[in-house]
Amino acid sequence: MDGILVVLKPAGPTSHDIVALVRRLAATKRVGHGGTLDPFASGVLPLFLGRATRVVEYHLGDRKGYRATVCFGATSTTDDLEGELTPADAPAPGRDVVENALGSLRGPISQRPPAYSAIKVAGRRAYAMARAGESVELASRDVTIHRLDLVEWDGSDPDRPIGILEVECSAGTYIRALARDLGELVGSGAYLGALSRTSSGPFRLDEAIPLDRVREAAADGPDALAALLLPIDAGLDSLPELVITDGEVAAISRGQFIRAALPPGEADAPIRVRDGAGRLVAIATVRDGRLAPDKVLVDALAATRTLDV
Repeated sequence: MDGILVVLKPAGPTSHDIVALVRRLAATKRVGHGGTLDPFASGVLPLFLGRATRVVEYHLGDRKGYRATVCFGATSTTDDLEGELTPADAPAPGRDVVENALGSLRGPISQRPPAYSAIKVAGRRAYAMARAGESVELASRDVTIHRLDLVEWDGSDPDRPIGILEVECSAGTYIRALARDLGELVGSGAYLGALSRTSSGPFRLDEAIPLDRVREAAADGPDALAALLLPIDAGLDSLPELVITDGEVAAISRGQFIRAALPPGEADAPIRVRDGAGRLVAIATVRDGRLAPDKVLVDALAATRTLDV
């Protein structure tokens, strides 16, 4: 059970809940995810099963896409709908005011994470400190907002208008903080009312699999569940590839460096290494003119047996 399962997370459960469910359904402890979603958020949650857990690090910097519902006219202690709301003193903004303010939040920006976040301060989670009534001061971080557009507007309640934003951003961006900062920019409070992740790197919402379908596949047996998995290197198309011989496969499966005709590219860039049948055997880099395996994705014994055959 090695591969990537792109789950359509519903609002409600935590990302850890989804991981625990798939661990049970797939009968494996080796399941990781490609970026946490808050419980109230829905959308794309890539899960990495078996040997695919070894490539999660190559997806940590993936861009994310979101569809965010921003509610104006109030602030929230958590910057989202789950916190305590306080009505804003100033009048709520109109659509034109909000659209004009978006330009200040596009491109590279410095963002202060929400006080209710999982960031650790002196070994403690910030949200635990905030819940205990302690003051939490988190350092700002640099993020990039590649796209930020207001696509829908509901001004039927002029005191509490609602805007729908489409966002494409760098990893590590807090959409809750984006909503909060937008409210401050327009002189009125704002908080995140709903959130759907529409993409996580190469993984898209229209490809994500609902949990009911995952459960049905698991009930039909391991083969049916495995059929839902993408290959281990799905989404890593930008990495160069190299095909090696059976003897080299056996060597690299034991962690040995090998000499091979190296593909063009940066000296320290990861390389996808395949055998003659197209099977992904390792992610490697070039060191001292040789191919050095960083992530071995086949068993040494199995590779040796293949060579014997």
